[in-house]
Amino acid sequence: MPQVLSDLQAGVLKLTLNRPERANAFSLEMIAELQTAFKQAARAAGVRVVVLTGSGQAFGAGQDIDEIRAAGFDTSVSFREHLLQTYNPLVLQIRQIEKPVIAAINGPCAGASLGVALACDIRLASEAANFVVGFLGIGLVPDSAVSLLLPKLVGLGRASLATFSNAPISAAQALEWGLVNQVIPAAELMAVTGELAAQLAAGPVGAYGLTKRAFNRAVLPNLEDVLDYEAHLQDIAARGNEHLEGVAAFLEKRQPKFN
Repeated sequence: MPQVLSDLQAGVLKLTLNRPERANAFSLEMIAELQTAFKQAARAAGVRVVVLTGSGQAFGAGQDIDEIRAAGFDTSVSFREHLLQTYNPLVLQIRQIEKPVIAAINGPCAGASLGVALACDIRLASEAANFVVGFLGIGLVPDSAVSLLLPKLVGLGRASLATFSNAPISAAQALEWGLVNQVIPAAELMAVTGELAAQLAAGPVGAYGLTKRAFNRAVLPNLEDVLDYEAHLQDIAARGNEHLEGVAAFLEKRQPKFN
């Protein structure tokens, strides 16, 4: 079963993260499939708009911790190398594809999934959605461009509080802060998203692409540098005692004791 479902209709490519039993947490396979999908979409003249959403009740729970541990990333493999192969290129693909990318956020969105959603051009959220930065809960630092995109969208103070407290941001709060463009009843999310996607697909896609270039240069000129620095900091954090305690607490379903 593919971990990313793909459906192209009338110029709109819908990509659905498809691990509902894991709240659509990212596996290495899912990331690779998503990278391939964006690579193909960038080249395909028939794709004019991309919609990214999740199956089941969640948009995405971030990185699958169990898979990371099984792969040895917490002991022997560099988190930096992991990011350089996975989320860093994926975020750049979303920002650099010269077609609109809409995130239809159907439920909880946390960690690296938050970074992926923030990289999209437009975010439509279900009333059932909420947002958790997540990284500090397991003794890590924000990656997947969250350290850049979250403060850009909501301001440094709000981003700092949300990151340090790890408190969920409701859909209504996300709208007030400018984290999402619109909040929609859950049953209507995909219909409203489809209407917007169809409207954009009928528009000047070439000009959209040039506009994304302009926005990237004006607002995110240091994106690649930030992604690289996040990867460096994550390598440091991943080898610290706080991360070990954070992961142990997560697996044992208890509050971490950071000393």
